[in-house]
Amino acid sequence: MTEKKYVPSVAYLGPEASFTHIAASDLFGMEGLTPRPTIPDCIEAVTEGHVAYAVVPLENALEGSVPLTIDYLFNSEELFITAEISTPIEQHMLVNKSQVNHLGELDSIQSHPHALAQCHKFLQYRYRGVPLIQTTSTAAAAKSISEQPELRVAAIGNRLAAETYGLHIAEENIHDFHFNHTRFVVLSLRKEKLEHSKHVSTMKTTLMVKLPEDDRPGMLHQILSVFSWRRLNLSKIESRPLKTGLGHYFFIIDINESEEHPMMKGAMEELDALGCTARSFGTYYAYESGEFIS
Repeated sequence: MTEKKYVPSVAYLGPEASFTHIAASDLFGMEGLTPRPTIPDCIEAVTEGHVAYAVVPLENALEGSVPLTIDYLFNSEELFITAEISTPIEQHMLVNKSQVNHLGELDSIQSHPHALAQCHKFLQYRYRGVPLIQTTSTAAAAKSISEQPELRVAAIGNRLAAETYGLHIAEENIHDFHFNHTRFVVLSLRKEKLEHSKHVSTMKTTLMVKLPEDDRPGMLHQILSVFSWRRLNLSKIESRPLKTGLGHYFFIIDINESEEHPMMKGAMEELDALGCTARSFGTYYAYESGEFIS
């Protein structure tokens, strides 16, 4: 008797044909994927035990971090990052096939805020004055205009969304810069490293660090020195507001090393000795996809 293959349940920022959907299918395949309308819905699906994993966007090369993802991670004491995939992205302008002849008469253009920002120059040059409407994802915008053929509205999204929802690609590659990548992370209640043979990977550990209550001059320099003299390479450091008052921040730090490395263990001990609160989201493989999500 053939043993049935285990298929994990995976929540992703939907609907179908979103960039996150494609990233999730790249790592997990097409089975077991379930769309959620917002990033908080994806994260709560994991924390409440409805799914094994959630795939959400973390950072875009042009627009920076996704604050909603980072803030939810900071406030969750249960979640770990089990994998990351960085994928190049292309943006296209999509319209309902009934509106192909009305591109000069658009009432609005819809998409995720990051997608609209990634196409700012194009929109200013070609569609200045047309209202820009924010949606929860690029696929949500595509699905919306597919269901309202009478509206003179365009969406910004990927090629798969055009195929899935039967839309016409009015303009291709409308993003302002060609080096457009997004980092997607896989979240889980389990501390593990997801392995994938398809992609080249590097090791990474993500920390979130709070300064001590008696914040002293040079404190951030001391924190960086903890990693510097140990020759631990930081691939990212970023501050986010604690939401407790102006000037109060926590820091997100990515280190290209396993948390099990002796130098990393020493770094965590020194951060504790400095009075900092440091939480590790685990060590995981950071994968790179060579194919454009177009």
